[in-house]
Amino acid sequence: MNLSLGVRVLVVVICALVSVIVALVGGFLSHAPGGRKAAAVLFGGGVFGGCMILCMTVLNAVGVL
Repeated sequence: MNLSLGVRVLVVVICALVSVIVALVGGFLSHAPGGRKAAAVLFGGGVFGGCMILCMTVLNAVGVL
């Protein structure tokens, strides 16, 4: 695909927003009552990184980026 730079930037921003939503859900699910909040934040950060890498890899393989 031959997409303009603006469209590519919007696709990356959408991927980042989806990754943030997935990270928030992962952080909420990993937090145990009475547990440390820092562990849930760290888990959410790892989920964000994994989801972002997965999104960018799929978009690169499809030919969007």
